Amino acid sequence: MIEARHLRVLREVARTGSFSAAARELGCTQPAVSQQMKALEQSAGTPLLIRTGREMRLTQAGEALVRHAVGILAGLTAAEEEVAAIAGLRAGRVRLVSFPSGSSTLVPAALAAMRAAHPRTRVSLDEAEPPRSIEMLRNGDCEIALAFRYPEVRAAAPEACSDWDDLVVRPVLADRLVGLVPEGHRLATAGSAAFGDLAGEPWIAGCPRCRTHLVEVCERAGFTPRIDFATDDYPAVIGLVGAGLGVAALPELTLASVRPKGARTVRLEPAVHREIVALTLPDLARVPAVGAMLDQLESAAAR
Repeated sequence: MIEARHLRVLREVARTGSFSAAARELGCTQPAVSQQMKALEQSAGTPLLIRTGREMRLTQAGEALVRHAVGILAGLTAAEEEVAAIAGLRAGRVRLVSFPSGSSTLVPAALAAMRAAHPRTRVSLDEAEPPRSIEMLRNGDCEIALAFRYPEVRAAAPEACSDWDDLVVRPVLADRLVGLVPEGHRLATAGSAAFGDLAGEPWIAGCPRCRTHLVEVCERAGFTPRIDFATDDYPAVIGLVGAGLGVAALPELTLASVRPKGARTVRLEPAVHREIVALTLPDLARVPAVGAMLDQLESAAAR
């Protein structure tokens, strides 16, 4: 008989490539992981892992089991949460994953409101950018992923967002992009500017998804941006602009908790937004705690 706990261990071994790495991620010992894998192979009646040097490689049977484990574990999580709610535990647990600028702005107010309304609900927070957060949601490592996408990219390449088709998508906020220029820049006091006005400037770009979007928006404005620096850390982007090393286009939300020292914001025209959404699996959307947390995220954005 295949047990869910064994599937979780197998999934972690497949992801990390070794028993010792899986043990560290799971918070147990390497011998415990080895024993559980032996028990799983006995239940399956066939080898699931092959050691190649220092790493473990899945056999064909192991690959099949890991592939099915994703849906099994997600369904099991949904079942456990629904049963807990029916049994009178109200909400049980909600694990939320958010991108960093969402964690520092939308999430705190939503968590405070959730705790006030449902004090017996346990809500945890982890940080990850999409697509990693989407992977965590599908793997059963969280119930809600706060993520973002750019409508322009979605319209130009629908396949880029097709991996959300099986998810429940709750719109949360339209986050407008603003320009960021050094204090002494010619547009620092302009109030507003077109993307084309920044055509000849060195640019500082954000995360890979934001970088792709920036290039597409600039190309629609008639130029290809010269990206001198790129970093996933928004405070670093702001610091680089403040040091006079270039200009940037950042979502307003990223500036809500960081003082742009040495930099000035400029309203960019035409308006460009990123769409912030809360994602969950259809089964999980029926869990009362998950639904309540989704409502609180939407309310926090409205406030």
